[in-house]
Amino acid sequence: MSRRVALALGSGGARGFAHIGVIEVLGERGFEIVAVAGSSMGALVGGVMAAGRLTEFTQWVTGLKQRDVLRLFDPPKWSAPGMITADRLIDHLDAFLGDMQIEELPIPYTAVATDITARREVWFQNGSLRSAIRASIAIPGLITPVLADGRVLADGGLLNPVPIEPTASAPADLTVAVSLLGRRPGNEPAAPIRAAAKRQRPGEWRARLRHAIQHRAEDGDPAAGTEVAETAVEAGPRLADVITNSLDAMQDMIARYRMAGLPPDVHIAVPVTAGRVLDFHRAGDMVALGRELATKALDDAGY
Repeated sequence: MSRRVALALGSGGARGFAHIGVIEVLGERGFEIVAVAGSSMGALVGGVMAAGRLTEFTQWVTGLKQRDVLRLFDPPKWSAPGMITADRLIDHLDAFLGDMQIEELPIPYTAVATDITARREVWFQNGSLRSAIRASIAIPGLITPVLADGRVLADGGLLNPVPIEPTASAPADLTVAVSLLGRRPGNEPAAPIRAAAKRQRPGEWRARLRHAIQHRAEDGDPAAGTEVAETAVEAGPRLADVITNSLDAMQDMIARYRMAGLPPDVHIAVPVTAGRVLDFHRAGDMVALGRELATKALDDAGY
């Protein structure tokens, strides 16, 4: 008899392709997913899985090159409430989702978004699957929010980065949560840093940034030490990096507090150093990492 799993898939941009690897391992081990909830990228992967189109979706994303990803995003609109609308990406998802309704899915599904005006979570458990995913992936500052029923909807990870609560009533034997905000290798401390504020001479920040990148490379960050990192040293942090790194820091703290109150049976943590939020051309690497981390976490938990 297969064991039933309630699956909570977290937010974290392109690192969310690791969710695919986790789902693959669960299937290979005979687990039956009886409920899935996701925020942001977790809502996207969870929705495609619930629709029964994960295999085709995986084949598509693992074949994407960086130039292909750029074509999926609309040109930046600096006067808009987000740099990109993501309409091209969502339109492409029609090939996998069509006009499917959430209530028609064979697996109970919840996409979590955030009403940024009311400061409340919004759980989509019926209606258009495509529209629910679009609302959940609206990363503030990067992807334009969705206006629906008088609400301004943005990334579900703002308030619930790993949405376990929507699956709490599922008839499951265990809950598996996948976070994309794991600590860096070496178990970096979470305690406050005590430092003295001082003025910096022009150019001094570049030396400090180069030093930080060097340490990230030593900790196993695949982006450190590459041409991208060198460009960051010369040009300074990009707007997208500042936004996404800020969101990662905030969501990591929220996720840890929320999971402390409702801990999963198995927690799979993808480290933030695995890739940047917008590294959508690295889907294959993320799927492989998800498989590796899921295998270890299930083995350690005795499943």
